[in-house]
Amino acid sequence: MANPVYGKHFKASTEDEKRGSMFWVLNICMILFLLWAPFQIALFNGLGISFEKPLFWAVMLVCILMILGLIQFNKKVQLDDQRDMVALLIILLPISYMISMFSAASWHYAVNMVLIQWMYAFIFVIGIYLLRDRVSNKIIQITLMGSAYLIVFFGYISWFGQGYLGGHLVSWFSNGVGNGVYIDAVMQDSNGWRLTSVFQYANTYAAFLMAIMFAGLFNASRLRTWYDQLIHGFMLVPVILALILTLSRGGLVVLPFVLLILLLLLRPAQQILWFINLVIAGIATAVILNPVTDIGLQVIAKYDGAVAAKGWAYLLIASLIAGVLIMLVGRYIAPKLEHGVEGWTARRGASLWIPIGSALLGILMLVLLIATNLRNLLPANIRVRFENINFQQSSVLERFTFYRDAMKLLRDYPLFGAGGGAWGASYEAYQNNPYVSRQAHNFFIQYLVEVGVIGFIIFILFVGFIFYKYIRGYYKANREGKESHFIYFIIVVSILMHSLLDFNLSYAYMSILVFLGLGGMASAMDVTPLKRLKAPAGTIRGIYVSLIGVVAIIVAFTSLRFSVASQDVVDAQKASQVASPSYEGIRAPLDKALAIRSTFPDAVVFMGSLLTQVLQQTKDEQYYNEDIALLTKTQEKEPFNKNIVKQLVTAYQLGGKSDVAFDLLVNSIPKYKWDIEWYEGVITQAYALGNQAYEKKDTASEEKYFNAGLNAYKEVQNGVEYLKTLPTGQLQGRAFAVTPTIALNIGKIQLMQGNTADAAATFKLGLADDLNDQTNREVARYYLAALKKDKQNDQAIYDKLIKIDAKEKEQIDAIAKMNYSSK
Repeated sequence: MANPVYGKHFKASTEDEKRGSMFWVLNICMILFLLWAPFQIALFNGLGISFEKPLFWAVMLVCILMILGLIQFNKKVQLDDQRDMVALLIILLPISYMISMFSAASWHYAVNMVLIQWMYAFIFVIGIYLLRDRVSNKIIQITLMGSAYLIVFFGYISWFGQGYLGGHLVSWFSNGVGNGVYIDAVMQDSNGWRLTSVFQYANTYAAFLMAIMFAGLFNASRLRTWYDQLIHGFMLVPVILALILTLSRGGLVVLPFVLLILLLLLRPAQQILWFINLVIAGIATAVILNPVTDIGLQVIAKYDGAVAAKGWAYLLIASLIAGVLIMLVGRYIAPKLEHGVEGWTARRGASLWIPIGSALLGILMLVLLIATNLRNLLPANIRVRFENINFQQSSVLERFTFYRDAMKLLRDYPLFGAGGGAWGASYEAYQNNPYVSRQAHNFFIQYLVEVGVIGFIIFILFVGFIFYKYIRGYYKANREGKESHFIYFIIVVSILMHSLLDFNLSYAYMSILVFLGLGGMASAMDVTPLKRLKAPAGTIRGIYVSLIGVVAIIVAFTSLRFSVASQDVVDAQKASQVASPSYEGIRAPLDKALAIRSTFPDAVVFMGSLLTQVLQQTKDEQYYNEDIALLTKTQEKEPFNKNIVKQLVTAYQLGGKSDVAFDLLVNSIPKYKWDIEWYEGVITQAYALGNQAYEKKDTASEEKYFNAGLNAYKEVQNGVEYLKTLPTGQLQGRAFAVTPTIALNIGKIQLMQGNTADAAATFKLGLADDLNDQTNREVARYYLAALKKDKQNDQAIYDKLIKIDAKEKEQIDAIAKMNYSSK
C-alpha cells in the first residue's frame, strides 16, 4: 500500500529504542574521537606531508565508527522517509570529488580529498541515525560543548605563558606538540600576539568560538538545572574574551549577522534571555579585558608564575561572577519572563523586534569602536585591529583578489572542477600578484573550483534541502522538539557564515562539526515519507548497508596504506639527517612509499634529489634514466608542482640535455609567473647557453637563447609596472623586482648584442649597496664598464668598488675593451 501523501508528518524526529552494548560502544568511540580530533591541529588539510598522517588516521577512525554504526543502525535503515534519502544522497558529494580527480590539478591532493569527503559523508550518516536517540543526542551535545570548553582553557594555558604544561598534557596523543609545547597555540604576526589554541590560525579559532558562544547562550537559556546554567554561564566569559584575543576582524564583522539569524528562530522570552546573559558576560569580559591582555603579553615575553596566577584569578573570578548571575537569571527571572511575554509572543511578528534590534545594536557598537574614541578603552593591540576594519585594508583587498583569481581557475575547469586541493596546487598560475596563499579564504569558492559548477550545485541543493526541511520542521515542533537539535543548527550556521571569509573548513575537524551538525539537523527535520520500492525492505536495507560497509572498508584500508606511505617519507627525511647518511638507508623507505603511491610528490622529489646526487658521484646512466622516468611520470599527475619541474630541469642538465631543460624552464613560466626566482633561473640559463652558442659561432641558437632571456626580462618589467597599479592598502606579496642576478645576465646579453646604453641602464637597476657580495660586485663592474664604452662614468660607484678591491680597475678596462662582434 502507498505511504501517506507527501507533506504529511510521518514519524517523530527523535526515536528511542532498546539500547544494547553496541549503542554504548558507538557513543564512547564518538566521544573519544571528538576529544582526540581537535588536538591534531584540528586536522588541518594543509597540503603538506606533515599534515597527512593525522588526516588519514581520522579517516580510518571514522570508517570504524561507520561500521559500528551500521551494526547499531541496521534496523533503522528503512529507506522509507526523507532522512534515509539524504543519508543515501550524501554519497553524491564524495562522488563529485571522485569525478573531479580525472581533471585534477594535483592527483595527490585530489585523491586525499576523496578520502576526506568520504569521512564527512560517514560522519553525516552517523549523525542522522545516532542523533535520533535522545540519550545519544544528549551525550554528543555534552561532548561537543565539553571538548570545546577544554579547547578554550587549553588556549589560556598558552596565553598565560604555560605552554610547557599544555604540551605535557596532550603530548601523549597529539601531533601538534614540538619542543615540549603545543606549536603556535599563541602566535605572533604583523598584528601582534594572537590566541589560536589548537588551530594555529586565529581566524578559524574565532569562527569556532563564535559557534560555541552562541551554543553556550542557548544552553544557558534552555537548560533548567542550576549547574547547567552555572557551567554555561561561567564559560561565556572565557569564550568571549578568547574571541577578542584572536584579533579576528572577520569574526567581529560576521557575528551580528549570525546572531540575527539565530535570534529569529527563538521565542521572544529566549531572545530576551540571550540578550541579558550576553550583557552580563560582556560586562564581565570588559572589566578584565585590559589586565588579562596585558598579563598575557607580559608572560609570553618572559614567564612569571605570580603574574600568570594573577591572570588566571582575573579570568576565573570574573567567569564565576558572571556564571552565578546568569544562573540566578535562569532560576528567578526566566520563569517570570516566560509568563510575562506570553501575550507579546502571540502577536504577529513579535519575534522580529529583538533580533533586529540586537543586530542593529551590535553593528552600532562595532561602528562606535571603529569610528570613535570609545576604542581607546581597549588594549593597544585590540584597538589597532578595530581601527583597521575597513574595505580598503590589505586582508579585504587580498580576499577579493583571491576570489577573482579563483574564477580564472574555474573558467579552465568549469563543469567538474580541478579536483581536491586545486587552489593550493595551481593558484600561482592564476594569481593577480605575487601573494602566497594555498587557501582561497572562502570555503564556497574553494569548493566550487574543486568540483566545478555541477558538483557545487549538488552541494548547495543538498545543504539547502536540509536547512529548508529543518526550519520547516522547527516551526511545526513543540518546545522540546525545537530545542532538542537546535545546537547543531547554531554550529553549522556559525561556521558556514564565517567560512564566507576564511578557510575554516580546510580544518577537517571544523568540517566534521559541520557535517555532524547537518546530520543532527537532518535527524530532526520535517519528515516526509517516500514511496516504498517494490523490493522487500530487508533486501533494500541489506544492499544499502552492504554498499556503505564495503566503501568504509575500502576507504579505511586505503587511508591506512597512505598513512604508512607518509610515514615512510618522514622516515627517509630522518634517515638523511643522521651524521653519515647512507644511500640504502634513505632509499629503502622511499621505495616503500612509492610502492604504495607511485607519484607521491614528496617522495618523488626526495628520490629525484637522491638519484641526482648518486648520478653526480657515479656517472652511471642507470640513475639518470630512473630519475627521468620517475619525474616525467609524476609530472603528468602533478602538472603544477614546482619542485617536480625543478628536479626535472636539474636531471636534464646533468644528463647533458641543457636545451631540453631550458625549454622546460621557459614553458613553465606561465605556471609561476610571479616567482622572481623562476625568472632568475630562466635568464641565467639564457645567458649561459647563449654565450656557449656564441663561442661556438652557432648564431641561430645564440639568438634563440638571448631572445628567450630578453622576453622573460620584458615580462618582469611588465609585472613590476603592473604592481604599481595595485590599490592603495593592498600588499603585493612576495618581492617582485629586477634582482642583481637578472640585471647582470640581461645586461651581459644586451652588451653582447651591442646595446651598450641599454646594458648600462639594466646594470644600474641591479646595483646594491653590499659590494662584498660577488654578484653585486660583478653588476657594479659591468655597469662601470658599459658606461666607459660610451665615454661615461659613475664616480661614486667607481670609488666604492675600487675601495673594496683596487684590481677591479683592470677588470673594468678589460670588459670595456671587449668587442663581441669581432670575436
